[in-house]
Amino acid sequence: MRTLVILRWLAIVGQVGAVVAAVYYLELAIPFRACLIVITAAVLFNISATLILPANKRLSEREAMLSLLFDLAQLILLLYLTGGLHNPFSVLILAPVTIAATALTLNATLVISASALITITMLSFVYTPLQKVTGEVLELPNIFLGGMWFALAIGIVFLASYARRVTVEMFSMSQALSATQMALAREHKLTALGGVVAAAAHEMGTPLATIKLVSSELASELKDDEDLHDDAILIKEQADRLSQILRDMGRSGKDDLLLKNAPLTAIIHEAAEPHESRGKAIRFTVNGQDEDVFAEDTPIISRHPEIIHGLRNLVQNAVDFSLANVWVDATWDESSVRVTVADDGKGYPVDLLDRIGDPFISKRYRQSQRSQDFSEYQGMGLGLFIAKTLLERSGAELTFANAASDALNTDRKHHIIDSRIKGAIVNVRWERSKLEKDPDDVRGALGLNQNFEAAS
Repeated sequence: MRTLVILRWLAIVGQVGAVVAAVYYLELAIPFRACLIVITAAVLFNISATLILPANKRLSEREAMLSLLFDLAQLILLLYLTGGLHNPFSVLILAPVTIAATALTLNATLVISASALITITMLSFVYTPLQKVTGEVLELPNIFLGGMWFALAIGIVFLASYARRVTVEMFSMSQALSATQMALAREHKLTALGGVVAAAAHEMGTPLATIKLVSSELASELKDDEDLHDDAILIKEQADRLSQILRDMGRSGKDDLLLKNAPLTAIIHEAAEPHESRGKAIRFTVNGQDEDVFAEDTPIISRHPEIIHGLRNLVQNAVDFSLANVWVDATWDESSVRVTVADDGKGYPVDLLDRIGDPFISKRYRQSQRSQDFSEYQGMGLGLFIAKTLLERSGAELTFANAASDALNTDRKHHIIDSRIKGAIVNVRWERSKLEKDPDDVRGALGLNQNFEAAS
């Protein structure tokens, strides 16, 4: 409400200035008192809204629409008293329409736009002519009057459509970016939690081992006492169970504790791990060949949550839309590092290929293709948007294509393309110098090897 009140005060000041200038400077014979009455109505409306409603009042859809309709009606009455479309200030009719398109729903925008179109049509025929005090009538030729009507009508339709489209895109992007921030925050929390669990498992390992050892000795020494023997066995079993629980909880966290940096292949495996048991075969390759985890030149990179979560989303999308197989290929040379994710599904819709990575694109596509059958799984494009945003934050460049693309098949850098791959392909590329950690720095972070002396 406060926003509309401020805008209305600005309009009132402008209207008063225009009327006073028209009467006392331009010497136009306009109905001065009637104009002041119309302006006073806007003043009373603002004062009433300010006194009755709190300043932080959030107007409902209906209240905002009625408020803008009041502004439109007030402006139309002023134009009626001052020459209709012959008045150059008639262009201000676009203001309520633009505000509605950017702040209200489609239905409210249509109501205000239709009202504006109807009223400018009426003003073309019904108005108080502008004339000077000498009696000279100031009117545009009919061709200019018709041109003014067409210009206003086109302006109303265009601005309403354009502003509405931009507003919807901004809202969708805002929602998608919020989801991205939530996903990244969740990944950071999981990473930190994994480290804490791993540390707890590490610290509790020795006392648990002692408990199991002592309970085993007690069980062997208390064979004659059945009750105490059973208690000792129970202690040992529960210690074993606790060890297994800590081992399972710390499995993903121990890397966070001990390895802030890891080989590229290890990062890829960690990203794909949650989707390896979903019934689809995930095939890992290096330069198109069977994976060699012991390659000496494997890039060592930081375990950034952005990279892990981004690659995980790409693998998830491939698994969701594949028929049976997903390929994940790691490629590197002296200048760049690439990760390519491909599947044997249907691929991306050709007409949306240049928009892959936009949020909610699949939802909009389904709305425009209502006659098609979408009984199978359909995403909203949000996962790819999150993956694209997070990976680009790490310095990556992403390209989306279909395996059937002739342009892609001629790219020799995509090693995993073969006759089995019919679906979508995502290529992620980093500059190696910006992504890779210096192996000497990694080894230095672990400290020098220490001599171990066995206890006598």
